[in-house]
Amino acid sequence: MTIKKKEKYNIAVAGATGAVGNAMIEILEERNFSVGNLLLLASERSEGKLLKFHGESIAVQTLTHDSFEGIDIALFSAGAARSKEFASSAVKAGTVVVDNSSAFRMEDKVPLVVPEVNPEKIKEHHGIIANPNCSTIQMVVALKPIYDKVGIKRIVVSTYQAVSGSGKKAIEELSIQTQDVLNSKPVICSVYPHQIAFNCLPHIDVFLENGYTKEEVKMIDETKKIMGDEALSVTATTVRVPVYSGHSESVNIETKDKISGDEIKNLLSNAPGIKVLDYPKKSEYPVAIEVTGKDEVFVGRIREDNSIEKGINLWIVSDNIRKGAALNAVQIAEYLVSSDK
Repeated sequence: MTIKKKEKYNIAVAGATGAVGNAMIEILEERNFSVGNLLLLASERSEGKLLKFHGESIAVQTLTHDSFEGIDIALFSAGAARSKEFASSAVKAGTVVVDNSSAFRMEDKVPLVVPEVNPEKIKEHHGIIANPNCSTIQMVVALKPIYDKVGIKRIVVSTYQAVSGSGKKAIEELSIQTQDVLNSKPVICSVYPHQIAFNCLPHIDVFLENGYTKEEVKMIDETKKIMGDEALSVTATTVRVPVYSGHSESVNIETKDKISGDEIKNLLSNAPGIKVLDYPKKSEYPVAIEVTGKDEVFVGRIREDNSIEKGINLWIVSDNIRKGAALNAVQIAEYLVSSDK
């Protein structure tokens, strides 16, 4: 399925009232995407809500199976259940779906795409292109230049993920719990099984029989698929931390060929979508609060692992709502309509 070349494209955003949906609308405007008509879709309870795009107010409509007639590209961020229910209807209407949920990521015929890493996969789509997990996206953006240069045998990642990854209710819970703790009031937990304020939870998504969480398995499987390397060894521990926005990752890799920390700094400094911030003597390194609202993947604390011959440590931080979700989806849409890609 190809999109006919035209001056402007009709775009739908499914899940428009959520944090990622809002960001998709903002990024379409910021990047001057050639939008003809913008259709904003959400659940029935959001129908009629007004959202701004280029200064104009657009009313949100209810997402239905008949929503996609005349739509070129639909950006979905309404959750896996909604994607499974409605994406096929969009494809039948001739719409290309870029889906931000986990619904289709590991399906063989659905490309799983990060434009800085594997843009060539976009053209292999059959109507649906999947956006990877937010924590996977930022890691593979940082690791792909290294993989191409010297190869990677093994990845060990520990994530420190913001509550915004769990949605609006989680953000509210962190705020309320923080106030309650500081005011010596009882703490109520509803989103997370334990208090998140002033705490870290090594528990994102459900636990599986093998002891990993679903989030950890997503990172493992998605990384292999995006890199196109099933022999790549990956292990992950994902942790929810009391931060509102921005995911941080401690990543240790074992490369196939030897490369120095300085060589990696130079390599990543010239790679697309990456900003190296690595001046530890000046206390300059990526931190979540400073990357919020920015598009790049920030990398610092780059150093050789002194416990193995070909090991490297990196600290990778990115805005999980923008590059981890909305921006990546819009970048895929840009590739879909670009004549030279």
